[in-house]
Amino acid sequence: MKPSLAIDAVLGAALSELIASDSGSERPPAGIDAITPIGGGSISRTLLVASGQRRCFVKLNDASLVGMFAAEADGLQALAACPALRVPRVVGHGIAGKQAYLVLEHLRLHGLREAKEVAAAGRSLAELHRISGRQFGWQRDNFIGSTPQVNTGHADWPAFFAERRLRPQLDLARTRGHHGRLIADGERLAETLGVLFVDHQPPASLLHGDLWSGNAAIDESGILALFDPAVHFGDRECDLAMSELFGGFPERFYAAYREAWPIPGGYRQRRTLYQLYHILNHLNLFGGGYRQQAEAMLAALLAETGH
Repeated sequence: MKPSLAIDAVLGAALSELIASDSGSERPPAGIDAITPIGGGSISRTLLVASGQRRCFVKLNDASLVGMFAAEADGLQALAACPALRVPRVVGHGIAGKQAYLVLEHLRLHGLREAKEVAAAGRSLAELHRISGRQFGWQRDNFIGSTPQVNTGHADWPAFFAERRLRPQLDLARTRGHHGRLIADGERLAETLGVLFVDHQPPASLLHGDLWSGNAAIDESGILALFDPAVHFGDRECDLAMSELFGGFPERFYAAYREAWPIPGGYRQRRTLYQLYHILNHLNLFGGGYRQQAEAMLAALLAETGH
């Protein structure tokens, strides 16, 4: 192991044992050979760990957040049920000393660039969304970023979104010291949300849940790879709305998706609602720069509802 990049002995031993036990070889690798930090993670520390011929992607955080990694592993396994996707295989997760860890298969990935790959990626997302559930929600709670995400099942989508998505973010905003117009308008919207869904009764589609461009790529075979999920069954437009919020997905991606599964009328209005959830979460995670944007979105949505 390179001394300058060393991790503590307890964590190193846990990772070495896990990777060796997962090797499937009569001669498993004898320890960790190299550790390389990988940038880009805003919540967890990320590493590329080499052990013999094995390469694993490792995420580390405080031991108190082990549940976040368990939820992520659960979400990855759910996404892997879609044969049109490439999803990193979960090697294992747990606690070693003061750190929680998640160990995944390391994938060689590149961005959504080539036209054929981009179009295929749009169709693959539509295939994921065709996996349906009997109600909205998920079998367990999970996280959106590091924010807990409540997934208790509900048969009614507007009620689910109001009670499991919008109101928890508003409650968290209150604890962060946000009051006034933001909270008042948010509560008004939660109470009248059904007005936006009079002509839209979506099926309960399996969603990635946090589909921005940093959580999607193309693997070496040209297949859409997804990771860092916040899975649940919900309106498929939620994934599309999130993917548009920060950019990074080419128009050909959306055109191919629409060819595979047309998007109902009224999406533009609902897109604002679904993006609001993530803007509120960013406000709660990263601070005040998002408040003005959230208030403007709330005002626009309330105007649509006539309230």
